[in-house]
Amino acid sequence: MTLDEFQKQIEAIYYERDRRRGVGGTFMWFVEEVGELSTAIRDGDEASKLEEFADCLAWLATLASLSGIRWEDAIQKYADGCPRCHRTPCACPEKP
Repeated sequence: MTLDEFQKQIEAIYYERDRRRGVGGTFMWFVEEVGELSTAIRDGDEASKLEEFADCLAWLATLASLSGIRWEDAIQKYADGCPRCHRTPCACPEKP
């Protein structure tokens, strides 16, 4: 499944419910999922990490859809490498 297909799948499943909730309410659910991902990374097994990464991606896809953003357009920012130095791997100086 491509990112675009995933976004369309999430829209088919949840868009109307998420639209009614609005961007603000949906963003709060996304932040809660990021917290669950943090816990899974710190304490979880592979299955819980996999689940939480999927949940975060789903909520982020919903936020993109509600905001009129298509994944296929958004990911173009990184199509040519680092957006700042345009290299792969990034050659930008690391910030302290």
